[in-house]
Amino acid sequence: MKHELIYLKEENKAITLKTYISEDEPEIEAKPRPAVIVIPGGAYFFWSDREGEPIVKRFFAAGFNCFLLHYSIRPHAAFPTPLQDASRAIIHVRENAEKYNVDPDKIFVCGFSAGGHLAASIGTMWHREEAKPYPDMPYGLNRPNGMVLCYPVITLEPPHAHETCAHEVSGGDVTAEKIAQYSCEKNITENTAPAYIWTTFDDDCVDSENSLMMAAAMKEAGVPFELHIFSKGPHGLATADDQTSRGWEGWDLPDVKTWLDEAIAWCRKQ
Repeated sequence: MKHELIYLKEENKAITLKTYISEDEPEIEAKPRPAVIVIPGGAYFFWSDREGEPIVKRFFAAGFNCFLLHYSIRPHAAFPTPLQDASRAIIHVRENAEKYNVDPDKIFVCGFSAGGHLAASIGTMWHREEAKPYPDMPYGLNRPNGMVLCYPVITLEPPHAHETCAHEVSGGDVTAEKIAQYSCEKNITENTAPAYIWTTFDDDCVDSENSLMMAAAMKEAGVPFELHIFSKGPHGLATADDQTSRGWEGWDLPDVKTWLDEAIAWCRKQ
């Protein structure tokens, strides 16, 4: 496995993209692989390790070349800064597709909680001027081919918004204008990337209504999606097995951990 740490912003060395690239021997003659950019959660306040490398390892084992994104968080979390970080990550992978042995038409984002908001944001807002890190960027270079949204924050609008995320995304000024501007369900068009979405009914941190709102808006816009709402499970399950449960009671859930196999299969079909 080849690791490289890419600094996406010269002015902020914390914004990085770490590569996990299969070093295939010549005998294998591996075709270009699909790619996934993993975006951990943390309320735009930190990056959750449980939603980082454990997820990368599963996708890598399934034949994906993988990338772990550390994006702008507090005190730099106000949009559009993180949105441009996600753009930079996708652009870097697509522009270096040959180097990474990646299919440029199979680049996915996989985000968790607040990282799910960022993944959904780039999947819905990629074409907006504020999402472009470079003014002369070719149209569509930063568009993901699909989104895997894991118990995602979608809306900034009460009563279903995650208050900390709404505060950070809006720069502390949660106005009606910013709610409309950065609530993902309000920005879905025919240009939106397809999605695999999952959450749990029991989630008492990010209401499952967020996922339902995303799915309903995608349905109205005619954009394909899959939606899975598991009946049991707390917020932040990650792999939902002993790899990330840390021995916590109720976090190793055999029925929920199937989400990873299902998401991988969904990505392969896109």
